[in-house]
Amino acid sequence: MRIWAVANQKGGVGKTTSVVALGGLLAERGKRVLVVDLDPHGSLTSWFGHDPDTISHSVFDLFQYQGKVPEGLPAQLITDTSCEGLSLLPASTALATLERKMVGVEGMGLIISRALAQLWDDFDYVLLDNTPSLGVLMVNALAAAQHLIIPVQTEFLAIKGLERMLHTLEMIMRSQKNPLSYTIVPTLFDRRTQASMKSLNQLRKSYPDSLWRFAIPVDTRFRDASQAGVTPSAFDSETHGVRAYARLLNDLTEAASVRPERRRHG
Repeated sequence: MRIWAVANQKGGVGKTTSVVALGGLLAERGKRVLVVDLDPHGSLTSWFGHDPDTISHSVFDLFQYQGKVPEGLPAQLITDTSCEGLSLLPASTALATLERKMVGVEGMGLIISRALAQLWDDFDYVLLDNTPSLGVLMVNALAAAQHLIIPVQTEFLAIKGLERMLHTLEMIMRSQKNPLSYTIVPTLFDRRTQASMKSLNQLRKSYPDSLWRFAIPVDTRFRDASQAGVTPSAFDSETHGVRAYARLLNDLTEAASVRPERRRHG
């Protein structure tokens, strides 16, 4: 199992779109894929037609057992999506209450790791969609992940958000022997605007070793795909955005093949 977290401490940078696009492409390549919604807003859950306000069972259920994960519970929470080979562990808005409820409970940062350990032989890839705020959910994602994907909108304020994300990553990983590898992915890129070009050049100058060599362009078909409840590649496989994500996936899988597959289960 390969576990990738998609995170940034800024909203609107393309986290959910990246999870659905990469997950859909992996499924089309014959991989068994699970996407996990760790955001109380539930954008990933909504993408596939579920209402995070009314959904009866979700990832929130995993956090109700004082740091333990009952055997078989993770599998019971998974639902199918419109894409064959792509499964969803949905979110509910109740996730927003975790910080208050879980104060002082030991092991709460390893719940997702322990849940995925039960699913280890059931999926080839797991993609974790994250809330933009630092808290127990992001800590869980970073603890479970083998690689971190950081989408960054090509604009000045998003670059400032990237600095916060990298500071958070450094802080969380400081005590771990194996630092979490990461890839910074420029998103919502529009080469027609000076702001996008300047921002991309700044990213290339500041993060030459960890920045993906290309960028995900602005693509209105992503919005159309979300409204239709399907993956971007299923909606239209020939758009510039889908082709960019396919290129990104190729680079990520190539890099993953040379990294040891570490089993993280707390």
